[in-house]
Amino acid sequence: MDDIKQQGTMGVIGEKKKVAFICVHNSCRSQIAEALGRHLAFGVFDSYSAGTETKPAINDDAVRLVKEMYGIDMEAEGQRSKLIDEIPDPDIAISMGCNVGCPFIGRAFDDNWELEDPTGKDDEEFIKVIKEIESKILQLKEELRIDKSANLV
Repeated sequence: MDDIKQQGTMGVIGEKKKVAFICVHNSCRSQIAEALGRHLAFGVFDSYSAGTETKPAINDDAVRLVKEMYGIDMEAEGQRSKLIDEIPDPDIAISMGCNVGCPFIGRAFDDNWELEDPTGKDDEEFIKVIKEIESKILQLKEELRIDKSANLV
């Protein structure tokens, strides 16, 4: 009986959701979301990022600003531009926004964060997008934490 109460949308107790942050090139917004998810929502969900195409490197401005703002070195932590089939099947798939183009991942997205792509823009615009991602990560963390605790009752 307790086992049944311990299951639900979160699965078995202690099992974290796999969240994939998806954009076309997996070089900027989705990479920022993966890094912030790993650090700000550790213990609540596992963060991944991917795209339908790849770039040779993560956006330099994204790497620099995330390191300056949060002390997170995405490259040193092994982040790189990846295709969808290089990450585990996600429980939750989030599009970063379709202003560059909407990636096809073989299933519907659970959410679209509709973030502007800051590539090629000044630091002020980049920081605005990074802060939006931070806010959305913290909101998702809280939603999943609430969902998880509701399934324990």
